[in-house]
Amino acid sequence: MIIHLNGQFLPKDQARISPDDRGFLFADGAYEVVRAYRGHLFRAREHRERFDASLKALRIARPADLDFSALCTGLLQHNQLADAEATVYLQISRGAAPRKHAFPAEVAPTVYGFAASFANPVEKWAAGVKVITVPDQRWARCDIKSISLLPNVLANQLAQEAGAHEAVLVRDGFALEGSLSNFAVVMDEVVHTAPRSNYILPGITRLVGLGLCSALGIPVKEFPVAEADLKCATEAMLFGTTNEVMPVVQINDRKVGDGQPGPLTRKLQQAFRDYVAECQRRG
Repeated sequence: MIIHLNGQFLPKDQARISPDDRGFLFADGAYEVVRAYRGHLFRAREHRERFDASLKALRIARPADLDFSALCTGLLQHNQLADAEATVYLQISRGAAPRKHAFPAEVAPTVYGFAASFANPVEKWAAGVKVITVPDQRWARCDIKSISLLPNVLANQLAQEAGAHEAVLVRDGFALEGSLSNFAVVMDEVVHTAPRSNYILPGITRLVGLGLCSALGIPVKEFPVAEADLKCATEAMLFGTTNEVMPVVQINDRKVGDGQPGPLTRKLQQAFRDYVAECQRRG
């Protein structure tokens, strides 16, 4: 694998990062993951803008010469993935400095990136998945795509141990989002999902999905769903870069609806795939 580190493309086993790097010591950094469909970077502008917003919130200066789309494309090309299904990961930490909590002065950020092939979860898209609910133990700035992901990791591990695809995080009695995806349910033919706030990540796929709802005439209510009301959902779904529109057919030990992906979810799935295909055609 060829990775990018601080302006250079090089083999992964030759990459060296200082043990004083604040990403390593403090998880002091932000990241983005972009889906590449045969070389097409899906909604690259929105991913770049979210990356910049995360860095601004963390008060990390993005290198002025860093071209987000060009770097992503370069990683795809260096790894022979320009015509493949792939994901691109980019991360910027505050940089290397002696370990002190306060920001160091005049330290160059550490820029790291890689691209990897991606296998579409076709069987899960078709059959749907199980999720579990777990308490949300994250900090209060979930809108920042920070590399500090330990609560998400612990929640997702609980899901894997329960034979589930994802963990839905519950804060103050309301289901907000997954450990690595946004979450929505259908009740009375209306898509319900938590509104944008500091307690959820402003998902790019969520944004596209809600736009497709509008285009299809599917009503949307952006309001937190009480955990107790999940039993009333006739459909449920996840939105995410790798999940796209993923049907949820079981929450904890209870089936959602009849235990099969529902009609609105299917309609959104197809609309999303059609939208991706159109984006690829437009280039």
